[in-house]
Amino acid sequence: VGMRTLKYSRVLVPLLLLGHAALLAWGDSRHSPTIDEVGHLPAGLSHWQFGQFDLYRVNPPLVRIVAALPVFLAQPTIDWPPRSQAPSKHTPFHIGSAFIAANGPRSFWYFTLARWACIPFSLLGGYICFLWARDLYGRLAGLLALTLWCFSPNILGNAQMITPDTGAAALGAAAGYTFWRWLRRPCWTRALLAGITLGLAELTKSTWIILFMLWPLLWLVWRWSKRRSPIPPRWRAEAMQLGFVLLFGLYMLNLGYGFEGSLEPLGAYQFASKTLRGSRSNNRFAGSWLGELPVPLPRQYLLGIDQQKVDFEQTFRSYLGGEWRQGGWWYYYLYGLAVKAPLGVWVLFFLVLELTLIAPRYSVPWRHEVALLAPAVLVLALVSSQTGFNHHLRYVLPLFPFVFIWISKAAQPKAWRGWAVPTLVLGGVLWTVGSSLSIYPHSLSYFNELAGGPANGHAHLVDSNIDWGQDLLYLKRWLDEHPEARPFGLAYRG
Repeated sequence: VGMRTLKYSRVLVPLLLLGHAALLAWGDSRHSPTIDEVGHLPAGLSHWQFGQFDLYRVNPPLVRIVAALPVFLAQPTIDWPPRSQAPSKHTPFHIGSAFIAANGPRSFWYFTLARWACIPFSLLGGYICFLWARDLYGRLAGLLALTLWCFSPNILGNAQMITPDTGAAALGAAAGYTFWRWLRRPCWTRALLAGITLGLAELTKSTWIILFMLWPLLWLVWRWSKRRSPIPPRWRAEAMQLGFVLLFGLYMLNLGYGFEGSLEPLGAYQFASKTLRGSRSNNRFAGSWLGELPVPLPRQYLLGIDQQKVDFEQTFRSYLGGEWRQGGWWYYYLYGLAVKAPLGVWVLFFLVLELTLIAPRYSVPWRHEVALLAPAVLVLALVSSQTGFNHHLRYVLPLFPFVFIWISKAAQPKAWRGWAVPTLVLGGVLWTVGSSLSIYPHSLSYFNELAGGPANGHAHLVDSNIDWGQDLLYLKRWLDEHPEARPFGLAYRG
């Protein structure tokens, strides 16, 4: 089995990635710009044009920088408003609407170019799933993890956009993989690679700031678990390397912003969130010794976290399972995963959970799976704790690759006793792929069969989970083919 898997994986891995890229490229060209994309593209263009990062600062800039590069080189028409105007006059969404008006139908081609530029993020995520699962559980498991990534409707739906979620999932997994490799065999080369991927992950989404706290804890747990090892750990050398990893990741984060506002005193900021501004001023740290400390973060990065905190401190109307309420639910994302993850994935998940609890001999040493699953658990806990509003399942997209890798251990031949396990694995994979492709390229609107499918999705979730403005071009094509459908009225948000 091992030799055959080695032989076929050399063919199947490129084929799966090529097929994934083709699915994304076709979907990219068929959909109209979604609500947030209209803001992300002009923000990315402003980074190239002016070297400034204030537009759309609520998210770090890496994905939109990559997305905007081919559009910037194509030199579209864009009239930048004077900076002297009120901020409300030059939000990325105002500029995005003006961009579309100025470029007309060609603006759709520019969005397609931007989306194509982001396909490598998703390819990287799939390849990391293969590598990590292969290293943990074998090549067959690597192929399973890669297949789950390539055909996941949630990955396909979000990777067809220039929003940062798929890039955050891919680079978060890459950072986790390189750090795990450093844990296994610490050396300066692996420390450098872990620091680079950490910094790149931080430049995709501020959620990954949790890694600066998590990685030292994982290192302590890893070393504690090996305290009886015949080869004693080199604590001091490894601590120095870990410090280098974290500092280099911080350096990469600042480098991505061109060191704009790096090391400004904390007291010099004007905050908007209750958490950071306090009750008497715009900065709770002003006038204290903490306010004199330099902040080792780019200015716009910290202000983006502050702006995101403002959003979560407010209570917006949210929808779940047919109910509207002011604020959200702590179980919103668990519910969303239950209805939007393919049932084939759930079959594999519960199969692996049973194998782990009943037959732990099929698992790798527990410290490896702690290093794998801790980021996913922490991301889910972090976003679930923010109940000011619940609108987007995509906030937990970064946990997907870690879960795909973990459940891929069902594909270990040593776990197969008889036909039950391999039959369930094959059935789960085929069910996942078939269910996902049955709705492609409308992957963003996917709901599993237990939820009633896409036709019943509105009974469970709304917003970017089902309709984010992506189907206007489909509507236009339909209208062109049905001239009798006039006069025609349209209710549209976007």
